[in-house]
Amino acid sequence: MFLYACKFEITLFSLNSLFPLSPRYLPAGSDVAVGVKRGSDELNMYSSSPNSMAANGSDSKKQRLDESPPSRVLHIRKLPSEVSETEVIALGLPFGKVTNILMLKGKNQAFLELGTEEAAITMVNYYTAVTPQVRNTPVFIQYSTHKELKTDSALNQRAQAVLQAVSAVQDGSSPSSNPGVLDLNPPPSPVLRIIIDNMFYPVTLDVLQQIFSKFGTVMKIITFTKNNQFQALLQFSDPVNAQQAKLSLDGQNIYNSCCTLRIDFSKLVNLNVKYNNDKSRDYTRPDLPTGDGESTNKDHSLLGTPSGALASYSSGGGYSSSLSLSLCGGAISPLSAAAAAAAAAGRVALSGSGVSGVLLASNLNEEMVTPQSLFTLFGVYGDVQRVKILYNKKDSALIQLSDGNQAQLAMSHLNGQKVFGKVMRVTLSKHQTVALPREGLDDQLLTKDFSGSPLHRFKKPGSKNFQNIFPPSATLHLSNIRDGVGEDDLRLLFSNSGGSVKAFKFFQDRKMALIQMSSVEEAIQALMDLHNYDMGGNHHLKVSFSKSTI
Repeated sequence: MFLYACKFEITLFSLNSLFPLSPRYLPAGSDVAVGVKRGSDELNMYSSSPNSMAANGSDSKKQRLDESPPSRVLHIRKLPSEVSETEVIALGLPFGKVTNILMLKGKNQAFLELGTEEAAITMVNYYTAVTPQVRNTPVFIQYSTHKELKTDSALNQRAQAVLQAVSAVQDGSSPSSNPGVLDLNPPPSPVLRIIIDNMFYPVTLDVLQQIFSKFGTVMKIITFTKNNQFQALLQFSDPVNAQQAKLSLDGQNIYNSCCTLRIDFSKLVNLNVKYNNDKSRDYTRPDLPTGDGESTNKDHSLLGTPSGALASYSSGGGYSSSLSLSLCGGAISPLSAAAAAAAAAGRVALSGSGVSGVLLASNLNEEMVTPQSLFTLFGVYGDVQRVKILYNKKDSALIQLSDGNQAQLAMSHLNGQKVFGKVMRVTLSKHQTVALPREGLDDQLLTKDFSGSPLHRFKKPGSKNFQNIFPPSATLHLSNIRDGVGEDDLRLLFSNSGGSVKAFKFFQDRKMALIQMSSVEEAIQALMDLHNYDMGGNHHLKVSFSKSTI
């Protein structure tokens, strides 16, 4: 029998790529087995083993793998040097009880012992089809030749403490870890406060419900924006579930390299939800009114329709299916352990989501709006390719961005904003592209192609612009300020854009600054007028919205 490693293009749940510690996979009250020391020479037999499971995607060719006899002890190699015990344990938790762990950080290796051989087989079969990754690094997993992992607790103290802490969280008892190894005081509240940093893609209430429901029953969620940051309050049915979610998800990314979860316990112990809509939900009270007339199952998430969020795989171990994450119905199909684990970890393709990259902006001020002003404003949230103001309806325009994800992001932040004195409406367009007029037919210059513009903010992979995307705010961030330009100069410049400057603050190097206008509308106007403003000396001012206040 041969196993094959196939290449898959997948988007990770996070850079750390942790599976949630789901209670449905770890029986409560399980004990941790700690045996006696085994010689470290055992590692030599693994260093060049031909049956290691190559990380899918490290080679475009299928690799033929020899199969060792199954064992509930798994050998994990090529781990990142900074890997934590929790991350290694999390690889195995979705498949069953983890009973022992041995970390060998000097060798970038670890041994993981599962409760049963069947659980280990399920894990190996699953990772044959889906690349095992830790901190965005492919790792290698194979069966150990040993049937039981024997460790010296004195030499493996921290790993054992973490494992015991995980088990303690699972059954609600107090862990017997050493002081300072892992702080697991009794959870103070079933309510978590969640802040989303680096929110490059919109995060909906339904996305939060699906991620956090892997740790227990989510009863209520309230979302809101505070200090220009998207936040949420989420209530579990049990404080232990809240603690479990916080331990596993705090600091993780919902999508690759962005939308970072910052989680703490709320001082509240119970949430009062009045409406079931896109901003708040009480899952115990489906009879609540929507309040604002919005549908409760409207899908504004970047994952799009259920069919658009599809990542197929064949696990090689009896599972042959696909992951389909439906935000409308909250359904994950199929409900096998491996599939649910992958869906919980966000291993669904974001590219090709079926969402159009073209937006329709309406209720525009046709006397003021231009393709350039729309390019600059929508360019805060994506790389605008083309803009077309409609010939027979000049208060409307089509804006084409690089992909559907950027279009969703721009729509979520700009719909309802006041621009040129009118409340702009932004929706997804039925068009897939914006057609350019035939040469000589656009005498009013209503259509413009920006595909080759040097002003695209997100063309360079890893750009810091990805980390500085915020909703429109009265405070603007200025950068690339030329030497010799002072506060008075900048105040005058921004006042001339038709607004009133309320506050100003230079950063220490005086190449960046914050400037606060009297309203969000004035800040939007200033950004459209002054982003890329030529300050002389080959210095073009860069303007973006800030999450900070002065």
